[in-house]
Amino acid sequence: MALSLRLKTIAALVPKGARVCDVGTDHARLPIYLISEKIASRVIATDLRPLPLENAKKNVESSRVTGIELRLCDGLSAVKKDEADVIIISGIGGEVISGIIARADLLKEHPSPLLILQPTTSPEALRRYLCESGFETESETPLKDNGKLYSIITARFTGITLKNPDWYYYIGKLDPKTPDGFLYIKKQYTRLKNCADALEKLDDKREEYLYYKNLADSIGNLIKEKR
Repeated sequence: MALSLRLKTIAALVPKGARVCDVGTDHARLPIYLISEKIASRVIATDLRPLPLENAKKNVESSRVTGIELRLCDGLSAVKKDEADVIIISGIGGEVISGIIARADLLKEHPSPLLILQPTTSPEALRRYLCESGFETESETPLKDNGKLYSIITARFTGITLKNPDWYYYIGKLDPKTPDGFLYIKKQYTRLKNCADALEKLDDKREEYLYYKNLADSIGNLIKEKR
């Protein structure tokens, strides 16, 4: 079963021998890869809907790998403390990922599992949630796959909340000196600048215009400094 560059990059962030939970597993491509490549020792694969989990079951059976357990549940609701060292939540929006994390008390216990997160939309909402909810971002990996730009975030609960300038939530810890990091940050800069430009001549939107302009200017200056 072919694995996308996005999922291979996520797999490369999993410590060898870890017990993994893949939330929203869909076709179970990632769990199968993690076991077959001897990266994970065990994988719990969850999904909210019965049909994707049935497809996952068929793929697991045809792959003939062992060590994958399928669970029908919402997020991490059927996963217990000490069942996983690594939690992967990928391929869904940042706000949805934030909600899954917020409802999972097991993520806030020590020792806390490593989170590997890949939002498809609203990454700024996820970064803000992590900072304000006591999760420390350990790394961000920029990635261009199939014409789309992603950032894969690793984080862990520390209980220490952080307040960052708003521009941080749009680019996180990404480095503009790397090719994909530069493309990702430039895309966010362009997005914010376009928002500011659209509001510039609207008198009743002056405050919003200045907000987006300041964000774009801050990120633009960072690009100039780092490149």
